Amino acid sequence: MKSESRRPRVLICDSIAEVGIEMLREHADVEVKTGLKLNELLAVIGDYEAVVTRSATRITAEVIEHGLRLKVIGRAGAGLDNIDVVAAQNREIKVVNCPDANTLAVAEHTMALLLALARGLPRADLSLKKGQWEKSKFMGTGLSGKTLGIIGFGRIGREVATRAQAFGMKVIVNQRRPTPELNLEAGVESMDLLELLKKADFVTLHVPSKAETKNLIGAEQLAVMKPTAYLINTARGTVVDEAALLAALNEDRLAGAALDVFAEEPAINNALAQHERVIATPHIAASTEDAQRAASITIAEKIIELIREVRSESLLGLQVVPLDKVFPHEQVDQRRVEKLVRRFEVEGRLSNPPVVAQAGDRYVVLDGATRAAALKALDYPHIVVQVAAAKEQLGLRTWLHAIRQAKPADLIELLKTLSTISLVETSKDKVLDEMVEFGGLCHLQTVEGKLFLIQQKQGVNRLDALNQLTEAYIKAFQVTRTLNGDVLSLHHEYPDLTALVVFPEFTVDQVLQIAQMGHVLPAGITRFIIPGRVLRLNAELRHLKSDQSLSEKNEWLHQLLLDKLDKNKIRYYQEPVYLLDE
Repeated sequence: MKSESRRPRVLICDSIAEVGIEMLREHADVEVKTGLKLNELLAVIGDYEAVVTRSATRITAEVIEHGLRLKVIGRAGAGLDNIDVVAAQNREIKVVNCPDANTLAVAEHTMALLLALARGLPRADLSLKKGQWEKSKFMGTGLSGKTLGIIGFGRIGREVATRAQAFGMKVIVNQRRPTPELNLEAGVESMDLLELLKKADFVTLHVPSKAETKNLIGAEQLAVMKPTAYLINTARGTVVDEAALLAALNEDRLAGAALDVFAEEPAINNALAQHERVIATPHIAASTEDAQRAASITIAEKIIELIREVRSESLLGLQVVPLDKVFPHEQVDQRRVEKLVRRFEVEGRLSNPPVVAQAGDRYVVLDGATRAAALKALDYPHIVVQVAAAKEQLGLRTWLHAIRQAKPADLIELLKTLSTISLVETSKDKVLDEMVEFGGLCHLQTVEGKLFLIQQKQGVNRLDALNQLTEAYIKAFQVTRTLNGDVLSLHHEYPDLTALVVFPEFTVDQVLQIAQMGHVLPAGITRFIIPGRVLRLNAELRHLKSDQSLSEKNEWLHQLLLDKLDKNKIRYYQEPVYLLDE
């Protein structure tokens, strides 16, 4: 008789929303012990497979050393600065967090502080509470037309930008790895740190706590800011040199600051927190019910996935996920979707699961968008996907489009009718430089040797223009994807060649970020190179459409894979695979 295995144990060290605790209790024995001192934590940590923290409890190398059973450390928030990640990695302990859960909460708190600074709200409120009516004393400043400098343009920075732009502010950004395509989409201008500090009326910080960001804003940086400018920090206290900031305020070299975080917390007797021109809050930017609930659910889901020790998932990266959390990085051909819908209805099987990259609690389809779209059209609640290996292991090729079976004059005439683009005739020795100088969408070379730079018209979204362009010629003519950029040799391969469209090389980061912002590239421009591609799963679709829970469906998938393993029905190939389209 098979013996019952010990249920995993989870220790929750800091308060999280009850919904996440209840989710964990379905899969593990959960104990909530908040406020543990270091010696108390060291005494009990060895009994648990997982530990959950927020900001208060530090999971140090010493704690990890005592956690003999630990498999996963969960941070119910975005940052990991209270966890010794290196020590965890050395022990092969997974560290998971919730980078998206508090994004909106922190962005909204940033805007609240910005507005409070601009209008002097705390001082006006305190004055009236003291029985004073000092209307003329509290002259504020407006936001419309002012410049907001955002340092760190990640998830939170982008949300702050959107809100600031709604107030009519000009947004300039400084980021470690500039992303011109995304910045253009977001309507922001990127510049170096000192230039941003010189120009901004308000500066807000959204960078992680790392060695390279310690005292990022120090005496040198504060010295170039306008004396009428304001500084906002909802990131980490270590990012600002507090002594330098205090000096700048005391010497009237800065109008004010709003701080939610401090180098040492709690900041009870902190001189900055008590300064009359500082609005101080006790590290509450992420403290909304919505954010805490989202963080609790996300961290519970991640821990459940890991503590179940599904060896087939770790082997193949396959899992069942909600279909409404799966979204493409490129347009899909509705004709192919309709064809696949009919095939799914007849065969009832998913042969090759889509490959996705995880982005928070959502999944970007790298390959298999047609399959995902077909199942959505059939109202499936869930889908089997293969979560790709680490982003660093992915490759990306940018296809060229060979347009065939048309007269060059007809093609050019068609493109000239499009409302979002313009064609500028150019030459081989100029086109690459012009692509960079003028921000071209792509360039087109006809078999007759004519060359055209294609640009979006002023005020037109780049991706909208690119999608309209490709949709037009794909609908009108035969289009073949190719990696051959030589028109002469391509003409030998395709005697009916009309022209070749050459796109700029995209990167993995660019494509994933574009998808995360809710945009899509045209169909057939990118092809991801994915190690360990899973083929011929042949999963019965009826399981995915059943009323079973997501957890139960993952158990079904787990058993399906175990059966294949036991029957030696899984084979591995290192050779490239040519997969014919469905």
